[in-house]
Amino acid sequence: MEDCVFCNIINRTIESQILFEDQDLIVIKDILPKAPVHLLVIPKQHIISVSHLDPAQAGLVGKMILTAKDMGVKYGVSETGYKLVFNVGRDGGQVIPHLHLHLMGGKNMGE
Repeated sequence: MEDCVFCNIINRTIESQILFEDQDLIVIKDILPKAPVHLLVIPKQHIISVSHLDPAQAGLVGKMILTAKDMGVKYGVSETGYKLVFNVGRDGGQVIPHLHLHLMGGKNMGE
């Protein structure tokens, strides 16, 4: 989608520091971090939100979670803990209408 920030990052029309990439996903740093480590795991396929997933995409969501786990290890928050968050829709705090998973850690994330 032309006006989607994440699609433009994936297509390299907007610059971003890509920390991980494979055929299905990219991982970038959040530009407005809420924690010392705040990464976004983003599927390359444009899916608006969790509400727009279908059962055939269950493997993709599992891969997003496992990639977040690996990034938690790589960025040193796996031992102390981290938070994984999917925001769904505007009222759920989703700012960009492209499915993404937040990994936040490096401080106490308890609420």
